[in-house]
Amino acid sequence: MEQEAGEKRTGLPPVVDSRSRLLLLGSMPGEASLRAQMYYGHPRNAFWPLLYGLLDGGEPSPVYAERLQFALSRGVALWDVLRECERKGSLDAAIRKAEANDFRAFFAAYPGITHVFFNGSAAAQYFSRQAAPQVEGLPLSFSTLPSSSPARAISLEAKLEGWQPVREAWLESQRG
Repeated sequence: MEQEAGEKRTGLPPVVDSRSRLLLLGSMPGEASLRAQMYYGHPRNAFWPLLYGLLDGGEPSPVYAERLQFALSRGVALWDVLRECERKGSLDAAIRKAEANDFRAFFAAYPGITHVFFNGSAAAQYFSRQAAPQVEGLPLSFSTLPSSSPARAISLEAKLEGWQPVREAWLESQRG
């Protein structure tokens, strides 16, 4: 049985600056995030509570621009593995005809990034299949985190525990 391809989806531009040391990569924003043009825009996505909790930020700001500024102020960049794809709905399992972003150019422009974290196994798998050859030989550390998506049905506490490597890398970047 053949699945419907769905509509063509184009991801969001990276949120990054010269202070960035950590890169958090999703696979492709879901429908709510694409409609809002906001990373992790679904109200039940745990991404922002996780990031604020791990990086001593307290409660996430309700203002998206302030959330982005918080991430950048902590040296955290946001992007997705995929530049575009076809997908019906928001699930990673529905992604077809995936095309990766240009990571060779990205890491050349932001050489201060040392740690790459995949927000879920789908992001890690797409990166491994499509983008890993672009970054061969670069001094990067890679880790896969439990997905912050509401589709990943584990508690916020369990996700927070699984995201501890982000805090460790952030603390390390503060010392160095």
